[in-house]
Amino acid sequence: MLENPRSPRVRSVAKLASKSARSESGLFLLEGPQAVSEALAFRPELVMELFATPTALERHPEVAAAASEADLDIEYVTEEVLDAMADTVTPQGFVAVCRQFPTAVKDVFAASPKLIAILEEVRDPGNAGTIVRAADAAGADAVVFTGRAVDLYNPKVVRSSTGSIFHVPVAVGADLADVLVRARAAGLTVLAADVKGDDLLAARTDGVLAKPTAWLFGNEARGLLDEQLELADRVVTVPIYGHAESMNLATAASVCLYESAFAQRSA
Repeated sequence: MLENPRSPRVRSVAKLASKSARSESGLFLLEGPQAVSEALAFRPELVMELFATPTALERHPEVAAAASEADLDIEYVTEEVLDAMADTVTPQGFVAVCRQFPTAVKDVFAASPKLIAILEEVRDPGNAGTIVRAADAAGADAVVFTGRAVDLYNPKVVRSSTGSIFHVPVAVGADLADVLVRARAAGLTVLAADVKGDDLLAARTDGVLAKPTAWLFGNEARGLLDEQLELADRVVTVPIYGHAESMNLATAASVCLYESAFAQRSA
């Protein structure tokens, strides 16, 4: 059992909370039983190391069973060691070290997608992870991070996705203009979500949502630039019927993705 929270091995794991360490090593942190379970179920070959407290394994025997099925040894650690490794205050007894696995942009469009989400310079890790989760839930075929977006493997992005990064292909570091050219070549209609757009209800009634679609979402603070909006086939907005000043980006993206999911399944 690892007992020293200041040991070199523990510190090397903890360093993965920083982007520089992740970029240098090609690894990232995974925390909590749910995310670890999803990794072991869908992409077990990516899990390099798995650490757990005895108490956590007693509470979650299914994780131990999944690790055994993947032929992965579990390293027992103390609560103090786990806390030193983890980025979050409450890692819930599990920390894993995984290999990064971004999808190439060309592979996203080679798969003939019907629904994708494009995140242009989305910087908030909670928003980014939640949109990946929403895209997964809505049955989207992929998510693409463009521009200076947050690092997909930021611990908060990973946590906010609750394992969805292992379910849906995610491409990173792409150029927006190139992605939109590829999207149209693949037969996708580009819909930009922005407060300057038409009411989403209009898109619901004229049938555009039933078409293969690439949804474009912009930066939380400034949205999409005018020149970026001009690259879209259509600009729509999620209407606010109450008195809210605005809508959270991840919430609006979830609405848009599900509108397309509903329309495509009703067509």
